[in-house]
Amino acid sequence: MTTPRPAAVVVLAAGEGTRMRSATPKVLHTLAGRTMLGHALVAARSLEPELLAVVVRHERDRVAAHALEVDPHVLVADQDDVPGTGRAVQCALGTLEAATRARAVAAGGDDGGALDGPMVVLAGDIPMLDGGTLAELLAAHVADGNAVTVLTTEVEDATGYGRVVRDPATGEVTGIVEHKDADDAQREIREINSSVYVFDGAVLRGALGRLGRDNAQGEVYLTDVLAIARTDGGAVRAVRVDDPWLVEGANDRAQMSVLRAEMNRRIVHEWMVSGVTVVDPATTWIDVEVELEPDATVLPGTQLLGRTTVARDAVVGPDTTLTDVQVGAGAQVVRTHGSSAVIGAGAVVGPFSFLRPGTELGEDGKIGAYVETKNATIGAHSKVPHLSYVGDATIGEHSNVGAGTIFVNYDGVAKSRSTVGDHVRIGSDNAIVAPVRIGDGAYTGAGSVIRQDVPPGSLGINTAPQRTIDGWVLRRREGTPSAQAAAAALRPDVDDDAALSAQARAERARAGRDHD
Repeated sequence: MTTPRPAAVVVLAAGEGTRMRSATPKVLHTLAGRTMLGHALVAARSLEPELLAVVVRHERDRVAAHALEVDPHVLVADQDDVPGTGRAVQCALGTLEAATRARAVAAGGDDGGALDGPMVVLAGDIPMLDGGTLAELLAAHVADGNAVTVLTTEVEDATGYGRVVRDPATGEVTGIVEHKDADDAQREIREINSSVYVFDGAVLRGALGRLGRDNAQGEVYLTDVLAIARTDGGAVRAVRVDDPWLVEGANDRAQMSVLRAEMNRRIVHEWMVSGVTVVDPATTWIDVEVELEPDATVLPGTQLLGRTTVARDAVVGPDTTLTDVQVGAGAQVVRTHGSSAVIGAGAVVGPFSFLRPGTELGEDGKIGAYVETKNATIGAHSKVPHLSYVGDATIGEHSNVGAGTIFVNYDGVAKSRSTVGDHVRIGSDNAIVAPVRIGDGAYTGAGSVIRQDVPPGSLGINTAPQRTIDGWVLRRREGTPSAQAAAAALRPDVDDDAALSAQARAERARAGRDHD
């Protein structure tokens, strides 16, 4: 059966969330790589509504900007000083109807702005609510011809939640009573309101104008629409979900951590049943937009964040954090921190590597222990095995960078780029001072500072001859353990301090005053 398309979806995101004790609005706190509001907007958009609106107030600009970043087509509705979810939906309805009128006028029709058809309303702080559950709620609403359909669940402890009150004889929903307004009998009810509804557009529009603020919190309750609709003869029904996590919210950081852990547990479980090996699910964290292919392996202590992708037969971990990184088939990434990087098929990275944005490692390449890279393209089969920094550089194929090599890319004012060709051998402890080009098949000597281009097939070397000053330690570090060891090595029969001092004087005289 085709899922009905709603006339509009409204996401409520105006609250402050004071119990979070945070400068960040509650709906902008993240779980699995997406904000609470982001989760709600993705679920809402999956219904393909004609219009989608988000209601904002606290930290209005921040929340609105984020909503538009997640969904550029969302409408932003501002709630005024009147508190309550009912008032929030009133404000949203005004924005939606204005958009409808604008569309009609643009299409050459009349300027009527009334919304017809079902309208979905959901809270912006229930991040595990998915599009499939919303679709089931919407389909039930349309199939039954309801005035209002509410999503509910049962919990062991309903403290703080609105209770769903039913007719004892028929079981139909007669209303929702907020916890602060409930009497003792109503507080025993375990079926709770999820703050997710589908309304008939006309019913909602008519009921909103009749809402008051005569309640314990002095707010305009959206839940009062249910009683009004029932009084007017409309059908008010509930769809109950058996999984309370789908409608679980978070009011403080402790609750957020529990929710975050449950969401991650489900994400990891889904990947495992899809063919991914996760050795230790308890220490593995995977964001919602990560993509993993079957036969990929994730080792303990690994975080796969953002839009990271891991291809078939790749092994990631242990103790690895990747954000927006592409890992090719059969690659191995060990104890590595990486972001906005590409790791080619069969490549090896780590341990203790740092891949900064712009790193691209080619097929069967290697970035080894204690190597940092940034804005670096390293070709297929090329290796940077250990203890090096490669920044703003292009390295060709089948080249090798010796240990301790630094690509000197910054002169204090501007950054420049260096290019290394194919089949190049860069000696250990080199400094490649950008901008330079090292041609195909070239070599550089160990300890060189390469400031000029090295033509193909040439050897670049600029090391100075070694200078050795005999007797320096005996003269300048007299009495130290080093001097004692040197003296013993020079004259094995000299092993006491007095003799050492005498020998030091003799060595000084022999070396001559020019060494002083």
